[in-house]
Amino acid sequence: MKIETEIPLIDGILAEPKLAGYRNHVYRMVNFCFAQGDFDAEQKEKIILAGCFHDLGIWWADTWDYLPPSMSLANQYLTANGHDDWSSEISMMIDLHHRIRKCAEGSLVEIFRRGDLVDFSLGLFKCGISPEFVREVKKEFPNAGFHRQLLAHACRWTVRHPLNPVPVLKW
Repeated sequence: MKIETEIPLIDGILAEPKLAGYRNHVYRMVNFCFAQGDFDAEQKEKIILAGCFHDLGIWWADTWDYLPPSMSLANQYLTANGHDDWSSEISMMIDLHHRIRKCAEGSLVEIFRRGDLVDFSLGLFKCGISPEFVREVKKEFPNAGFHRQLLAHACRWTVRHPLNPVPVLKW
């Protein structure tokens, strides 16, 4: 499997320097998604776009309850770029990417959920992807403080919302 190292759509949407760690996370998870099957150009673009926006609400809305603002940002982008017809599927990919149970096997929603799980778990869960490929992707796109940023946001949220510490987790 070839590692995708230059994806202009990711670099364009996530160009801000403060998003370097997140951009690397998106590159890692997109590569982990692509490693799960053969996708046509439209499917790849949907994975890339969902990847760009899936956690973006953390930074744009400064919240740990980031799924609604992330979906809103994605839908604004899709509307502005003539892809309204993708809004439902991409919103579902974003909304269910931290679902505990599997989604429909083979769907982009499930592919995306597993791709994020591989990276979020730091490679502990590989979801059928070779350990060597996971290592190479992590080497190509270093963490750059991404997981540390997530932990800081989660801690701030939990102190203020102790009865709802992980609002993005879905059953």
